[in-house]
Amino acid sequence: MTEHRTATREEWLAERLELLAEEKALTHRGDELARRRQELPWVRIDKEYRFETDGGTASLADLFRGRSQLIVYHFMFGPDYDAGCPSCSAIADGFNGSVVHLENHDISFFAVSRAPLPKLQAYRERMGWTFPWASSFGSDFNFDFHTSHTQEEWRAGEVDYNYRTIDLRPPDDAGRAWYDELAAKVGTDWETYRREGPGMSAFVLEDGVVYHTYSTYERGVDALWGMYPWLDRAPLGRNEPGFWWRRHDEYAQ
Repeated sequence: MTEHRTATREEWLAERLELLAEEKALTHRGDELARRRQELPWVRIDKEYRFETDGGTASLADLFRGRSQLIVYHFMFGPDYDAGCPSCSAIADGFNGSVVHLENHDISFFAVSRAPLPKLQAYRERMGWTFPWASSFGSDFNFDFHTSHTQEEWRAGEVDYNYRTIDLRPPDDAGRAWYDELAAKVGTDWETYRREGPGMSAFVLEDGVVYHTYSTYERGVDALWGMYPWLDRAPLGRNEPGFWWRRHDEYAQ
């Protein structure tokens, strides 16, 4: 017997209409926030970044591929990882099919990671993805956009991430087990794993000059994580008992 409230269809409809009004208000608020993102000032990028791509060495401007806009997903795959981050992999499952639509709307898309390109290519093949993936190995790109962190930052407990300074070092007590379990998913320890972080950044190319327009991190990428909008509308919601998701080829069939 369910312990959840039950109702008649008429009672359900009355409450649903109240919720609909709030959902519409949230939608309108989201539209306003999108407008404000677009109104942020642009920051000129003068630094020369180099990437390794399927087509060879490329500059940041080259990643636009003739388009005026570029979206980068900062995919957690460090040089010492054995495989990509499971969370970033779940997010990539969601955006993989959207890339062709973005490319036909004047937006180039790239995932960027610090692992060498052959590692990225092998993992992409394993996952069955087709989106462009560039290696920033040896570049400051991920560090400058605060999705990679130096050993000095880590050891000082002063990592610049999501527009604040935080300490990402794990606790020394039994609570550390969760951190170790997650790091083991990529074949590393927690420090090596979490010296990378998820995020996305947007850029525009105008008159040959690249400008940075927007970046978001942490739960700011929730909207890009395709399964969450579905879970948020399921009867039990996200219902997350810890780290439950896996790479799509690791679930028991």
